[in-house]
Amino acid sequence: MTEHQPAPENPEGDEPIKQRKNGLYPAVSDELAENMKSGWADTELHDLRPIAQAAETARRRAELSARFPGERLVIPAGNLKTRSNDTEYAFRASTEYVYLTGDQTQDGVLVLEPTADGHEATVYLLPRSDRENGEFWLDGQGELWVGRRHSLGEAEQLLGLPAKDVRELADALREATGPVRNVRGHDAGIEAALTDKVTAERDEQLRVFISEQRLVKDAFEIAELQKAVDSTVRGFEDVVKVLDKAEATSERYIEGTFFLRARVEGNDIGYGSICAAGPHATTLHWVRNDGPVRSGDLLLLDAGVETHTLYTADVTRTLPISGTYTDLQRKIYDAVYEAQEAGIAAVKPGAKYRDFHDAAQRVLAEKLVEWGLVEGPVERVLELGLQRRWTLHGTGHMLGLDVHDCAVARTETYVDGVLEPGMVLTVEPGLYFQADDTTVPEEYRGIGVRIEDDILVTEDGNRNLSAGLPRTSADVEAWMAGLKG
Repeated sequence: MTEHQPAPENPEGDEPIKQRKNGLYPAVSDELAENMKSGWADTELHDLRPIAQAAETARRRAELSARFPGERLVIPAGNLKTRSNDTEYAFRASTEYVYLTGDQTQDGVLVLEPTADGHEATVYLLPRSDRENGEFWLDGQGELWVGRRHSLGEAEQLLGLPAKDVRELADALREATGPVRNVRGHDAGIEAALTDKVTAERDEQLRVFISEQRLVKDAFEIAELQKAVDSTVRGFEDVVKVLDKAEATSERYIEGTFFLRARVEGNDIGYGSICAAGPHATTLHWVRNDGPVRSGDLLLLDAGVETHTLYTADVTRTLPISGTYTDLQRKIYDAVYEAQEAGIAAVKPGAKYRDFHDAAQRVLAEKLVEWGLVEGPVERVLELGLQRRWTLHGTGHMLGLDVHDCAVARTETYVDGVLEPGMVLTVEPGLYFQADDTTVPEEYRGIGVRIEDDILVTEDGNRNLSAGLPRTSADVEAWMAGLKG
């Protein structure tokens, strides 16, 4: 990594430009500073077309405006987070900000100012790096160090919103009067400016409303989720083709293979990939991915590509590393498949959200009783939740900009709610027999199976967005054989 060598002070600004303590250039000569101000071509972009979701973000802001008339609403994108010393994590804008603007730039803030008939929305952004004071080449976040930012004029064309300099916003908010709500947890500077104007309860109501707005996806969102799933399907195919290389190395090879697809076709992975081979498949969120990959074991791969607009897939398949399930592996896999089929069948408009979970859990409880692993009857097992020793988790969740989307929605509108067309959720039952579980026969121990698909609620039922990946044990074996040639 190139060493950043800024000047000791900002000639025009109020604060010094940040510099490394042990920089090799302690100062900038007046001659060099003057030289760097000129000789640069005009690169302003003109006639830009609005981003694809501009109409949708405008509609979403209108819904938000109608819910909170007469109140100033502040929705920040967030700031860079330090990874180590002077390096930062890759920036990911807050979901609320992205949902309402389509923008993904750090330090951005959407403000809805109340008017007589609604709100006037303005996006506050960092303008392009200043060439007069040297920021563009001296500051660690300057244009020559991390790349060009859009100008405010360019941002207005892209987002369909008035754009202003975010560096002026904190002072303006300090002077503002009237009721204010802020989405907390993303921008400490904005929160400090609003500290005497907001309450935790009112701010949480704003966050909850935006979460509930996202329960039903619009056509743009559904198309993005399908795009994410399609890339994810190709990522799973990539993994199957290199299982021999993973056997020669570790689960890391699987992780890296899928990540390549995510970065080539999308923005990133939507969450840490779970590449769990052998007994690691019984750990629900195994993301260390440093274990061996052995023929004869199962590979539980839970991974999703995130699109450039930040919508993510979330798909799981449990694959025989050798290409063929053993008899016991097949028995357990087929039981989970049967449970998933029951769960998917329960996904339809007007159904209770909990129905698909209950349907899948009933099948798994029946199997556990049938196998003699828990004492029946099944109704008793379900009433006491005894199946949870081996099923562990809920059978699904909402999906969208967050892998666990709409997470702060009210319980009555989410898990106690009713399914509507446009909702997208996962159906992902599993059975997990821990390696040290002495209540099951030894041959079961260390086997974990999960099957997960992304399901869209339609007007007349549902559509499996991830149907491009096989699900039955026979189809999985045939698919793997075809990919391996």
